[in-house]
This record gives sequence, C-alpha cells and structure tokens, in this order.
Amino acid sequence: MSDTGLRERKKRRMYQSVSDTAIGLFLEKGFDAVSVAEVAAAAEISKPTLFRYFPSKEDLVLHRFADHETEAARVVEEGRAAGRSAIDALREHFLDGLRREDPVTGLNDHPGVLAFHRLLYGTPSLVARMYGYLERSEAALAEALAGPLGAGLDARLAAGQITAVRRILAEENLRRITEGERPAAVRPDAEAAAERAFARLAAGFPGLGRPRAAGSPT
Repeated sequence: MSDTGLRERKKRRMYQSVSDTAIGLFLEKGFDAVSVAEVAAAAEISKPTLFRYFPSKEDLVLHRFADHETEAARVVEEGRAAGRSAIDALREHFLDGLRREDPVTGLNDHPGVLAFHRLLYGTPSLVARMYGYLERSEAALAEALAGPLGAGLDARLAAGQITAVRRILAEENLRRITEGERPAAVRPDAEAAAERAFARLAAGFPGLGRPRAAGSPT
C-alpha cells in the first residue's frame, strides 16, 4: 500500500472516530449542552485539530451523510455507463435501499438510528446545516443530469424534484416507523409509493426515463 493510501485511510478513520465520539456525547447530553472542547477532549485531540477536520460543530453530526452527498449523482453516472436511464437507476437504488433497510430511506427501526434522527431533526442548527448538504447534493445531481437534459434550468429542475421525492419518501417511512410500525409492515407501501413517484418523474422528464442508446454520447 502506498504512503498516500495509508494516510487517506488514517484520515478517514479519524473522521469517523471523532464524529462517532461527538454523536455519542450529543445523544447522551444534548447537542447544545456539549461544547467542542468536550468533544476534542473525549476524542483525545486538540480543539484546533478537531476544527481542521470539522469546520463547525454541526459538521460533527452531518459527517454521517458525507458519503451520501453525491450518491444520487453517482447512481445516475453508474447507471448511464450500464445503459440504464437516470430514473430507472435512481428507482432501483432506492428500492434496494428499502430492501436493505438503509437508514437513509427512513425504513430502519434500530434504536441508535431512531435516536440519531431525533437528534438531527430536533436540533434547529442541524436542520439549518442540512440545507447546505441538500443544496450540494442537488447541484451534483444536476451536473450528472446535464447529459440527457443539457446544462441549465431543466437539469436543475429535475434534480430538485428528484431530491424532493427521495426526501419525502424517506420522511414518510420514518414517520410510520417512529409511530411504532415495523419495517416489514411498512415496506410494501414504501415500495409501491417509490414506484409511483419515480414513474411520475419519468413522465415529467421523458429524457430521463429513456435508457441511453448504445453508442450514443454520454
């Protein structure tokens, strides 16, 4: 393994370790009751070092979404490479997430996952910070959709609607789970709702519902 690869792995482990430490403290005491200095002490690093990894206190929590920020864009690009339409690729990815009970789909009743959701959506500053995450995710998706739709407003409109659909589907699943329903009971309705929603997206943006023809430009 190269020195660069080793450094990158150590950096990723540091991100994960500090974030996990912070979230544990926030869940125990409340987000506003824990200082950055407390997190740094618990993680056994200095406060300046912590800020080199996480520009804000909120980023300590939102790090859990880091891998998901460009997820939709990656799904579209990988689907395009395999000859699938953008909508089909996104629909299949969301349905697969439901089958795996991926927390991002809202269909997960693990106590730790539910506690994290309560922390996230019950803390105004975290909700506000989430807006920037959604903006970046939407921008990355719009860039990925620029191929079939052309760069500009159409790609941005499509990205906005796709992002909203994924978010609302997940919120509905999470609502039912937090009200006491089990994932197995919610899943059939969640899958049917996803199928309907992505079908409407395909109808609204026909260029995204057609697979790329063999040999056509990306």
